[in-house]
Amino acid sequence: MLSQTFIIVNPTGFHVRPTKSFVQTASTFPCKVNVINKGKKVNGKSSLSMLTLGIAANEEVTLEIDGEQELQALNALGKLLTDIHE
Repeated sequence: MLSQTFIIVNPTGFHVRPTKSFVQTASTFPCKVNVINKGKKVNGKSSLSMLTLGIAANEEVTLEIDGEQELQALNALGKLLTDIHE
């Protein structure tokens, strides 16, 4: 299992559009993807679960990835968390 913490730099936080991109990307990997924010852990392959986190700008988000292609998933999903989306 790999785990890494990222800071959300998007000034509007992690809203619907970036969440959709994140979930679509996460779903392409065969591994488990968990996202942790403020002590709450959710399935990173579920849009509804991700939106319940209410991730705001400058918050820390931890990815826990376990299984096949975990390093590739961590790199791709970490990039999405730290990109600025409109």
